[in-house]
Parts: sequence; C-alpha cells; structure tokens
Amino acid sequence: MRSSASSATSPTDAGSINRSSWRRPPERALRWACDAVGRGSRIASLRPFPQGGWLANHALAIVDRRGTTHRLVLRRWARPDWATEDPDFTAAREATALDLLATTSVPAPRVVAADFEGAVCDVPTLLITRIPGHAPGLPNDIDAFLRQLAEALHEVHAVNRGAAERLRAYRTYYEPGTMTPPTWSTRTELWERAVELARAAPPQGTPTFIHRDYHPENTLWSRGRLTGIVDWTSASWGPAEVDTGHMRWNLAITYGIDAVDEFLRYFHAITDRATSAQPYWDLVGVLDVLPEVDPTDWPAFVLARLERYVESAIART
Repeated sequence: MRSSASSATSPTDAGSINRSSWRRPPERALRWACDAVGRGSRIASLRPFPQGGWLANHALAIVDRRGTTHRLVLRRWARPDWATEDPDFTAAREATALDLLATTSVPAPRVVAADFEGAVCDVPTLLITRIPGHAPGLPNDIDAFLRQLAEALHEVHAVNRGAAERLRAYRTYYEPGTMTPPTWSTRTELWERAVELARAAPPQGTPTFIHRDYHPENTLWSRGRLTGIVDWTSASWGPAEVDTGHMRWNLAITYGIDAVDEFLRYFHAITDRATSAQPYWDLVGVLDVLPEVDPTDWPAFVLARLERYVESAIART
C-alpha cells in the first residue's frame, strides 16, 4: 500500500480498479450506511472524493428520521488485488487505529459502522465521520503550516495506551537494501550510497504509535488551521522517525528543502529531543517509495528536489 503524495492512484487509472465500483457504491452498501445511522434514514447526497485511489472514498450526507444530517465518509477496500498485495492493511486495522484515537485530542475520524469482511457490503467497508476541511495546497503562512504539522504529529506519537498490543509492527513496503539506482537518474553513485546506508541495521529507538503515511495530503485544513488527519490504514507500532521521515520527503518535493528542515526544527522543539537516527529513516522512507516513482508522472524539477533531499540526508549520516 502506497498512498503518499507521490503515488496515489486515480480512480481512472487503467487495469487495477473496477470503475463502476468507484463511481458509485452498490445499493446494498448505501442501505447499510443508512441503517447504521438509524431506521428511516435516507441519503441526501453522495459524491466521490476527487483524489486518492487505494480505497474508494465517498462523501455521504445521510438525513435521519428526525431530520438531522450526518456527514460521513464511506471507505471501501475496492481495489481488486489489495488482499494479495497488501494483506495486512485492512479495514480492521484502520478501525483499531481510530478506536485508539477516539478518546485523544488527535483530530481523526470516528468509526460509525464497520463491515470488515464485506459480508453486507460488496467489499470490506468502514463508515466514518467526515472532518471539515480541505487539502492544504500552498499555505499562506508556511511557518504556521509546518508548526501545526509538527504539533499534530507529536499528539499522534503520544497515543501509547494499549497501542503496542493492538497495532501491527511497522514494516517497510520494500526491502531498502535490495533497491537499485533508478533508471531515470544519472546520479548512480548517490543512489548506491543511499542503498548502502539503508542496508545497515535500524538504529535503536523507542517505538510508538505512528501514522505510517503522514504527509500533507493526509491532513485537512480550514482557514489556515489543521482540522483533521485522515487515512489511518497503515497505522503501526514503530519508530517515530518513520513519520518524520515520510513527511520530510513529501515536503521536499512539494515545498522545498527549507520546509523539510523547518518542520524538523519545530518537531524537535516540541518534543524536546533530537535524534541521530533521522537521516537513516529519511533514506529508508525515500527508498520505500522509489520502485513506484514513474518519471512520466513526476516533473523533472520534482525528481531533482528528491535527489537533493537524498543528498542532504546522506551528508548528515
């Protein structure tokens, strides 16, 4: 499962997605959602989310029999091969993460109903609350933006009560030591050095609750304020530096290297600790997405930013 800013699959991508299933959920899934709100409820509006693609997400407005409108999200594990390619990134896993977050200050959705096996709906499905807000785009105040990203991540990492027993351990999507330099790059030695460093044993650290896919497009904003963090399917128990590293390479390709370093400064100021392990996890984070980097989808300047980021991580090891 790769759902970071660089690799989200569009519902119109060829081959891997049932297009009709993405355009509109089947009627039985919609009835299930209405029943979860209460007998006599009806759907007032239904629209697919315009981005993403690993899951089929639809915004629902359901009016109950008292006339109250419930704004929800129907999340369906509709990609045909997900159970083979990513068998541990399940609806139950996301529901567990959201349950752990339910009594915390982390602005995450809440689970309204769950059909983990797709026994009622056509595929495994969650019905969750819809958090107001939109993707960040280019923020007016980049410092406030980065500070809030750091503050929110600190709150996520503080959610330790019961998480170690209930969450799966962190794993990479790909084994970093097996990566080879990308064919689109002329900087072979740079990538060979990155692989060499990532092949080393992971630094010792204290594991914690991690989002695992924390990047700007998985946050929601309103009037310059962070209102929500979404997409908890890969939440794990693992090193905090996995989250900071994943955020950092996403910041690098979208907002530049200065934003990368400023984000980490804010995070270290909040947590009152810095770690020498961060460059290792920065490299692992990039190599973890490298097999899915398609140079036809990534502009040349973005690829150049990614390589400058890798170069800076190597320089700090």
